[in-house]
Amino acid sequence: MIRLYRDAGAWGLPSVSPFGLKLETWLRMADLPYEIREANPLRAPTGKIPYIELNGEHIGDSQLIIERLTRQFEVLLDEGMSPGDRATARLVRRTLEEATYFNLVTDRWLTDDGYAMVFKAFTPFFPPLVRNLAIPAVRRTVRNQAYAQGAGRHAPETSVAMAIEDWEAIALVMGDRPYLLGDVPRSVDATVYAFLAQILVPPRESAMKRALESKPALAAYHQRMHDRYFPQATLLPEP
Repeated sequence: MIRLYRDAGAWGLPSVSPFGLKLETWLRMADLPYEIREANPLRAPTGKIPYIELNGEHIGDSQLIIERLTRQFEVLLDEGMSPGDRATARLVRRTLEEATYFNLVTDRWLTDDGYAMVFKAFTPFFPPLVRNLAIPAVRRTVRNQAYAQGAGRHAPETSVAMAIEDWEAIALVMGDRPYLLGDVPRSVDATVYAFLAQILVPPRESAMKRALESKPALAAYHQRMHDRYFPQATLLPEP
């Protein structure tokens, strides 16, 4: 049995991290049974969540986990993909994970209204005596990481504009197909869906959210993936 260590989630999402949601979505796509366990970053192989435990071994990094499980359990999600589609899938995934992600966390953690939302969501994750210290400490860490990466050096509206341009490019790649690369979902769809959900579901109006909601193909894709892999979850904003 695979044990998936992730955060407790918020806003109706299983995980507040796109990487946690990506990995859980992929496990459902691959039809691999798993158990949810409470994550402790101090025990994570890379110091980050999510991670898994498989036969007593702890494995970190969502993409390395997917590649390991694909080999070990002979998962066929990407069977028959052309070299061109594999290259496109990699470029889309890397764009979201290495660029759009930092624009997302900058908008979520470093703006006043975004931080108000995450502070409320993260409050249950920490004991009362430490939450007023711990959550601002997370914010400082995010600020330092975003500044080092580059997204945090820009005005918030500039960072958001960069993310919107990423999504416009992804929407062009998808076109009118039901999934990113065609009529069947591939591993990359776990990433695309997870990042979309992190923007569309939380109960906060933002320029990034409005931009994605204005693209019917992306909104329909999000709903399609939700209905297929999380049919028992509402994934709706909290009232």
